[in-house]
Amino acid sequence: MAIRRITHGDIRLGQTLAWNVYGENGALLVRQGFVLASEAQLDNLVERGFIEDNSLDALKEYQDPPSVLRMLNEAAQRLQAVLAPLAAGSTGLRGELEAIAALVDAAVATNADVAVACILHNQQAVAYEGRHCIDAAVVAQVVALALKKSADQMRTLTLAALTMNLGMLGHQQRLHGDPAPLSEADKRIVREHPQVSAVLLRRAGIEDNDWIACVLAHHENEDGSGYPLGKAGAAIPELAKLLALADRYCARVAERRYRKPMLPNQALRDILLEARSTLDAQIASVLIRELGIYPIGSYVRLLNGEVGVVARKGLNSTAPWVESIIGPRGAPLDVFLQRDTRGDLNGIREVLSAAQVGLALRMDRIWGRAAAL
Repeated sequence: MAIRRITHGDIRLGQTLAWNVYGENGALLVRQGFVLASEAQLDNLVERGFIEDNSLDALKEYQDPPSVLRMLNEAAQRLQAVLAPLAAGSTGLRGELEAIAALVDAAVATNADVAVACILHNQQAVAYEGRHCIDAAVVAQVVALALKKSADQMRTLTLAALTMNLGMLGHQQRLHGDPAPLSEADKRIVREHPQVSAVLLRRAGIEDNDWIACVLAHHENEDGSGYPLGKAGAAIPELAKLLALADRYCARVAERRYRKPMLPNQALRDILLEARSTLDAQIASVLIRELGIYPIGSYVRLLNGEVGVVARKGLNSTAPWVESIIGPRGAPLDVFLQRDTRGDLNGIREVLSAAQVGLALRMDRIWGRAAAL
């Protein structure tokens, strides 16, 4: 079997290895999928390492796999560009909205874990009004897939998420960053925006009744206390109930100029409490099951003192897999450590905010090339 020495051109920091790497004597040095975390590791591997030539057929796939992060950023940027013309009544934009929805579809299909992590780790990519709609579309899709919704229902739901706040587009950035209580005028804008959004969609040539019904009802509550029409229970379309949950979760974990984001586990706990009266309890339980008690991307402190990031779901919702990024004495780790939180010492002690962690994190160091910029 032909082998060759590995070179600096084959490997980069923070990216997964495409091959097993062997020493000159044939002993395995590093397994395929390992992420190099320091220049010293890289130089040592180049000095000592060999790879099998027949494994190079997969190199192109490793070098340029689809990046969920890039897909969602492109979707958010394109949505940001199309919302204002849509609100102004421009027609012929459905095709672009469909293309944006397809990007979200592709991102979730490629790696749903990374798509969910982007909600917590990629909030500064574009302005809130575009980013929030993409985030809500991701969560809505994850839950809709678990509920086995049809492809048509999935597309309707995604398009509704992209356009649900069209009716307050001109005010959303101001409301998002204003710490003052809402004035009566602002309260009216908020309460009327589903109806205004529906009117604007029809004015722009959108005649899909299911799409518009979902937008119109995404702030209605099970007990009739929602808006704009005070619908209750079965009168609310199921897709609107699902979108309402995604909207509320993403809004609560979003950064605001005047307040810290809510911790993701706290946001889910609040939703569970609301499900007793105002939200659909069955869909809420699916949301919590799919995201987990500790949603992917959450910062956590383990019982052993390490600080890590929830990287993927475990066998149950209370014990995800964590990548430890800070050691028990508070020093950042050069090589991240994978922890199964079912273990006694590796159990989760508490959830932390990004501010408490205080460490800039590149997503691809946790999730590899699927999270590359």
